Amino acid sequence: MDLATASSVLRLLADPTRVRLLALLEHEELTVAELAAVLHLAQPRVSTHLAKLKEAGLVRDRRAGVSAYYRANNEGDEAQHSLLGSLRESIDDALLREDSARLPGVLANRAREEGWADTVAGDMERHYSPGRTWETLARSLLQLLGTGDVLDIASGDGITAELLAPHAHSIVCVDSSDRVVEAAAKRLKSFANVQVRQGDMHALELGEQRFDLVLMLHALTYAEHPAKAVAEAARLLRPGGRLLAVTLGQHDHRAAVEPFDHRNLGFSGEQLDSYARAAGLDVLSCNRLSRERKAPHFEVISLLARKPA
Repeated sequence: MDLATASSVLRLLADPTRVRLLALLEHEELTVAELAAVLHLAQPRVSTHLAKLKEAGLVRDRRAGVSAYYRANNEGDEAQHSLLGSLRESIDDALLREDSARLPGVLANRAREEGWADTVAGDMERHYSPGRTWETLARSLLQLLGTGDVLDIASGDGITAELLAPHAHSIVCVDSSDRVVEAAAKRLKSFANVQVRQGDMHALELGEQRFDLVLMLHALTYAEHPAKAVAEAARLLRPGGRLLAVTLGQHDHRAAVEPFDHRNLGFSGEQLDSYARAAGLDVLSCNRLSRERKAPHFEVISLLARKPA
């Protein structure tokens, strides 16, 4: 971001009302009337400020019938988002806390007038309702699965195994960190069909064990030699067994991932495909699963491959 752009953003946010609007729109999608109710301001004044924020690319809107819903624009210039994030983290103000406290009442009024589902139609995954969480959805759908014998590579503290254990014949969790392995063993101690081991994904010492499903969920970002790690996973599959690898897409945001000890900057679909084929697997699918709304907009890609029977 050059000096002129930074100065322009700072001038725009010199008005406290615009800062209050952005703070609300970071969390919820709201109409002019709802914003006016939260801020205790006239609607024309709110509309004027929203127009300036939209012109600057800080806010975007969508039409739903006769209403326009506004939200913070989490796409666009990353430097600008970093500047806004820094400002947001440094502000602690009673007025902002009062706005936040009034917001649930305004949302409750919307739900009573329109029905909750109608107010979030087309954007439902971003909004909470009691009992409706991603964890609940995952646990519900997992009841439909039968996974056989599973190997979870770079298994972390065992959350995936905890979800799968009731639906698998057996699970072996492997992670390189002694401390993480200890935490996983504690989490999973109630499951007789789960083993937790310390090991290197590039050279897994599991004897004659072979698996129906090998998971590499965000394992490859920690691999010094990703092609070798995929080949090792393929070696441990039974004929007809499947490998599921999920990882960050290729990116150039080294500073953002350094705190997480990533060894590489993600992968392209072509790279994952080539690793699997070189390991003797048939690629069933290799595609993008998601793109994060907030900068730097990390993408997640997935590889599903099968060992020939």
